[in-house]
Amino acid sequence: MTAEHGAAPIAPEAGPTLQRRSLLESVGLGAQNWYVAQLKPNGLALALRHLSRQGFRGFAPRLAVAGGQKGKTATAPRPVFPGYVFVQFVPEQQRWQAINATRGIARLIVGDPRRPLPLPSSFMAGLMARCDASGVIARPGDLCEGDRIRILSGPFADFITVVDRLDEGDCLSVLIEVMGRPVRTRLPRQIVEKLHAAGADT
Repeated sequence: MTAEHGAAPIAPEAGPTLQRRSLLESVGLGAQNWYVAQLKPNGLALALRHLSRQGFRGFAPRLAVAGGQKGKTATAPRPVFPGYVFVQFVPEQQRWQAINATRGIARLIVGDPRRPLPLPSSFMAGLMARCDASGVIARPGDLCEGDRIRILSGPFADFITVVDRLDEGDCLSVLIEVMGRPVRTRLPRQIVEKLHAAGADT
């Protein structure tokens, strides 16, 4: 990964044309070699800036949340994973140990301090495919019970199922067949996409 492609964090100022495209399409990020770092309190902006200066790509997806104020509807994106940031690097090519000393970061989360294990590329691909160019995930607010959905990331990635129940907050319940038996599972709304409205024609 060259400094040109690895040095800049995801820019929240991306224009409206780019925001209609996914993060993978508009920024050209790959889904490989992503790791997780824990942030210091209120350290996200500082961490992204200093990761960029060291040649690392930082990524902190946000979820668009609708909120009313004085009769108006506003959208205030909030972190999907508060207190954490994704960092992309190639261990054999970059001095990744420097991330632990980066301002705004508490520690890089690794299983083996000699050789960190990357996050599954399928998880990162699904997550970034849901983000626009500024790293914001649009909230699927039109889901209803009975809607057919595809799960985009996680252990059930690419499963197609039906919304069984809409839970409070940003979760929903689905029934997934495991070893021939239906199992109810709760999922974040931001990792699913709607395929077919209940009662509509196929």
